[in-house]
Amino acid sequence: MAIWVDADACPNVIKEILFRAADRVQMPLTLVANQNIRVPPSKFIRSLRVPAGFDVADNEIVRLCSAEDLVITADIPLAAEVLEKGAAALNPRGERYSPSTIREKLTMRDFMDTMRASGVQTGGPDSLSQRDRQQFAGELDKWLLEVKRRTA
Repeated sequence: MAIWVDADACPNVIKEILFRAADRVQMPLTLVANQNIRVPPSKFIRSLRVPAGFDVADNEIVRLCSAEDLVITADIPLAAEVLEKGAAALNPRGERYSPSTIREKLTMRDFMDTMRASGVQTGGPDSLSQRDRQQFAGELDKWLLEVKRRTA
């Protein structure tokens, strides 16, 4: 079991939560990005730099993750791919993706892409709130507890 992070767009406050959790439960945490990502000294935390390019980091995460792993990403197509492999996926706002909701999220994403392509200003996501951080930490703890129960 391991945690993989789509690190190029992951907020620093979320990375800090992940760093503390990985050390606390002694679980491998890998941040995958197409740039250098600074990580604290830890035998459980590492960064993996991939070449620049469209979906290179996403493809590497899909290739490396396994069914017992957790992937942290706001990228809905990446979440869909890791769910297909049997892994869990959680976004930085604390929403756990599931097989029952991912199709709707993909449809909405495609719709918004179409709107933006036609010139409609859709705006971006709100900034990460304290509530979002707490939601993320809570969902991460739930997943870690599930893992602990499965391995006990």
